[in-house]
Amino acid sequence: MKNTISHRVADFLKGFPPFSFLHQKDLEKLSEQISIVYKDKDAVIFAENDKTHDSFYVVHKGAVALKKSPKNTVLDMCDEGDIFGLRPLLAQENYIMEAVAYEETILYAIPIAIFKPYALENRTVGNFLIESYASNTKNPYSEIHKDKLYGDDLLHENHHSAKDSFDLQPIKYSKKIVTCGPSTTARDIAKMMTKQKVGAILIVDEMLPIGIITDKDLRNKIVTGDYSILTTAETIMTKPVITYPKKMTVTEAQMAMMKSNISYLCLTKDGTINTKAVGILSKHDVMVALGNNPAVLIKALKRAKKTKDIKPIRSRIMQLLQGYLDQNIPMTLISKIITELNEACTTRVIEISLEKMSSPPPVKFAWLALGSQGRSEQMLHTDQDNAIVYENVSDVFRDETRVYFLKFATLVNKGLFEIGYDYCPAEMMASNPKWCMSVEDWKSQVHYWITNPGKNEVLLSFIFFDYKLTFGDAALVDELSESIFENVKANPVFYVHLVSGALQSPSPTGFFRQFLVEQDGANKDNFDIKRRALMPLTDAARVLILSHSVKSISNTAERFEKLAELEPTNRELYLSCSYSFKALLKFRTKQGLLHNDSGQFIALESLSKMEKIKLKRTFKTIKELQELISVRFNISNLV
Repeated sequence: MKNTISHRVADFLKGFPPFSFLHQKDLEKLSEQISIVYKDKDAVIFAENDKTHDSFYVVHKGAVALKKSPKNTVLDMCDEGDIFGLRPLLAQENYIMEAVAYEETILYAIPIAIFKPYALENRTVGNFLIESYASNTKNPYSEIHKDKLYGDDLLHENHHSAKDSFDLQPIKYSKKIVTCGPSTTARDIAKMMTKQKVGAILIVDEMLPIGIITDKDLRNKIVTGDYSILTTAETIMTKPVITYPKKMTVTEAQMAMMKSNISYLCLTKDGTINTKAVGILSKHDVMVALGNNPAVLIKALKRAKKTKDIKPIRSRIMQLLQGYLDQNIPMTLISKIITELNEACTTRVIEISLEKMSSPPPVKFAWLALGSQGRSEQMLHTDQDNAIVYENVSDVFRDETRVYFLKFATLVNKGLFEIGYDYCPAEMMASNPKWCMSVEDWKSQVHYWITNPGKNEVLLSFIFFDYKLTFGDAALVDELSESIFENVKANPVFYVHLVSGALQSPSPTGFFRQFLVEQDGANKDNFDIKRRALMPLTDAARVLILSHSVKSISNTAERFEKLAELEPTNRELYLSCSYSFKALLKFRTKQGLLHNDSGQFIALESLSKMEKIKLKRTFKTIKELQELISVRFNISNLV
């Protein structure tokens, strides 16, 4: 007779990770050993510093608050399907927080001894549990998680394998090998190559490769008249033939051709001339494999003569981005590569626009990327945010210079639009006179924002303070940066307004950890990952890095990493913020590529339970970070 209760437990658990990764029979067997625990509201499940139980828990119904002394602060709220109390599985230490039933609650208590073999045998289960445990210690890359389950660092394992897959892509080669003997004439060889439509023929003796003749050899040796058309292969062939094993990587193939200055490689069974040839690899094959390689794309951009030539290259950059995400390459590396490529696109548009102008620039200038592009965080096709700063000129040439740069900026903004960057709805673009000014005018503008910090001025400051030089004179940008930091230092009250603005971002979740979604409009019932998750981190990082007068770092994750160095007491929080930001940016990028949009608004019903759990984990640092800046800048009474 079936155990009805255990089957009900199994049916519930199979809808949530990591139990969803188990085979049905294993899940049913495990469910027979699970205890059902009822807790009244405010009942303590375990207290801080208690010895760990022999079970961990899953919430079946109700909610459990996880609290931390001394203020009994609620750190997390576990609801249906959430796991807590994992420490016995990963660390032989007492509980570091208190678990209290927030309302009447039913729990499933899962014995550690019964469950651990499943985690050891199923790495997907183990990985999930480690991540879940890590999320409760803020920094998922904490040293404490090493060697707890498998004896290796699972959290870094994917990063190593991803790097290997990135650097060691296997090369695709042609198995269509055209061969001839050493006594075959050049005329017959040319006929064979024409008929088979190949650019090279392998010369073999007793099935082993002894040389190679390419169409280049025929041009240089036969067509020039140096040799007769009846000359035999052994006379004009390149020998010895250079051989490699068939298990070659793209990088190895590219380096081999560059090293020997050749266009074809012969692949044999063991990589030597002593075994039969299995394939031919041409330079064209390598170039195809490298089609979306960053170096190849940069070269293609430099060769682009018109703006319209850049648009297909941008499409290839998006393909490259998708490939990196599929390979699970670390977001830090992805951001750097895609940012460099996006900047190269903008630079080429600027260069083409300068060529269209009737005269060179009258004075030195700098093209600034603002907002997400200025922070090196613009992965997808979004709108433009840019500005121009140019050298000061006398009143006589003031209007003339301004007209020149506005005309130039209009060409650039149009070019960027043509390659996929929408115009900024708020017209925060260099073609707008408000965003195209001399150094002195910009200094005056920023001074006004800082000394008259209304809501609009603070918003403009947020955008402008994340600028980055894309093209032009760096000295102009440095001069402007110095002026900004001097103004901020002289007006400390400005921080209060910046922090107040940073704290205006709406919360990502409600008290019961449910996602807070848009209530109306075109994106009703969707989750705004930009405003509710990314912006709170971005805005806080900006305020904190400004307070330390650090000028050279604009990227949000890098700002948090620098802050971790500057403030050791908050190191764990800042590193957690850096990790969370990169995870959120990666999530948004994936959603944007999936739906061919900016990835800002997410339909929650399209996400799996595991995706929602991972997304919620990144929210945990936001509240603590906002509390930190609120207290530090003494505005707790204002928010």
